[in-house]
Amino acid sequence: MRKALNEWRTKRILLRWFIFMIGVMIMSFGIALMIRAELGSAPWDVLHIGLTLQFGLTVGTWSIILGFCILALTALLTKEWPQLGAFLNMLLVGLFIDLFLWLIPIQDLLVIKLLMLLLGIVIIGYGIGLYIAPHCGAGPRDSLMLALTKVTGWRVQWVRGGMEIIVLTIGWFLGGPVFIGTLLFCFGIGSVVGVTLPQCQRFVDYLLERGMMYENFDKGSLRTNHHDGASQEVR
Repeated sequence: MRKALNEWRTKRILLRWFIFMIGVMIMSFGIALMIRAELGSAPWDVLHIGLTLQFGLTVGTWSIILGFCILALTALLTKEWPQLGAFLNMLLVGLFIDLFLWLIPIQDLLVIKLLMLLLGIVIIGYGIGLYIAPHCGAGPRDSLMLALTKVTGWRVQWVRGGMEIIVLTIGWFLGGPVFIGTLLFCFGIGSVVGVTLPQCQRFVDYLLERGMMYENFDKGSLRTNHHDGASQEVR
């Protein structure tokens, strides 16, 4: 029984990380769609693109470089090592952004650009929901937000808003694309995630419970009253 339980826990953990990586990939695809729409990008991507225009390297490379700097700053503020999920988020987002920017062609028709922009925001919302739902750790920027909130005692929305304004302003001065898409993202992503996150959480919970939980290990009912503790969620 113990061996079967350990195998179940291992498969559950692997499934959580797999869902996390799929979420990061989907989010990166949405980011690339917004960038290729050329109607304005999210604040952090405005900064990444501005750095690319001024100093070279790719958008994804700058995402990784800034992510590493942000993780280092977060570690100094909290005096703790960042979670593994933050490191994976930092690396995978940058790599996937460059991959999808290479795959997605630039469009000329305004209608297609608008469609790419709106789809990008929705896809980013679902990507965020999927990578958050398995509880594998926040990304670098969210980790910094939480650290600053803890250190300053300010409310999360004020810290997040201040961060977005600062990076958007720097990115704009560097030549990053600020347009209608930037406004739509800033004012709409919260509402989108408010819808997508509960949906993704229910979906992930379903996969973890229905897909990975054994109702019996030896063709017999073992957990009717949860006495073995195996039905409790493994975090």
